[in-house]
Amino acid sequence: MRRWLALAALAASSASAADYSGPLFDAHLHYNEEAFNGSEGPHPLPDVLGRMKRNGVRAIIANSRPNDGTKSLAQSPETRQAGVTVVPFVRLYRNRADYTNWFRDETIYEMVQAELARGTAAGPYRGLGEFHLYDSANANGPVARKLMALAEEKDLAVLAHVDDTAIDLLMAHTPSKGAKARLIWAHTGIGGAPVARVDQLMAKYPRLVGELSYRPGLTCEGGRLCPEWRQLLLKYPTRFVVGSDTWINQRWQYYDDTMKGYRTWLGELPPDVARRIAWDNGASLFGLKPP
Repeated sequence: MRRWLALAALAASSASAADYSGPLFDAHLHYNEEAFNGSEGPHPLPDVLGRMKRNGVRAIIANSRPNDGTKSLAQSPETRQAGVTVVPFVRLYRNRADYTNWFRDETIYEMVQAELARGTAAGPYRGLGEFHLYDSANANGPVARKLMALAEEKDLAVLAHVDDTAIDLLMAHTPSKGAKARLIWAHTGIGGAPVARVDQLMAKYPRLVGELSYRPGLTCEGGRLCPEWRQLLLKYPTRFVVGSDTWINQRWQYYDDTMKGYRTWLGELPPDVARRIAWDNGASLFGLKPP
């Protein structure tokens, strides 16, 4: 009887948990050309910045196809007026054709070097990616190898949309074999790597960070955290971040819903853990001050 009452109390507490209300760090944001299209696209800067501001998003990892979208966010006075800090990443894609060939295309490596030398109005680039590997074996491509080594040497974070097999392959190409590499795992495996496998990789690579957009199995009925994921987040409270992944214009249209969803399940966690995942973990990766 006592056990039943305890479970009932826990359920009631979960059901009545207040949404997280603090700042958000959007650790996976694209401002692609179909969104801005010069200045005539469906989502000009005032639109996207307005969405960030009203949702309490105070910093973003910006990575865009082409990099012009990130540069426009970084240089606009409107960005600063909205209270949004831009953490710029060099995206490896100049166009959609680059998605499936970047890992062996030497001109991509040259483009990355040129962008890093140029920097942005918000300061130097802080990372590389997002990039995709639709076949994990392509992590062994010559350009993929060089970029992983370059990232660690320059202390750049890497945002990678890959499966769990590719995590091991990419880490093997860094000078420290993954011990010092800062890799943000987009979607923490969009293919749905089992929680036990995610746990194994977190334990193996001390600077691996899981980004949680689109993550299968993260939430259950009513947008609540699934139990095994809640347990994992509590085990590694400093190792997860949230993101919008605005890879198509529709994702901008649902930006409010995405952030509201995060605030709902973050509210189920202890306040200190919620704050870490929502803001502190991303901010500490790049030395950002509290908003």
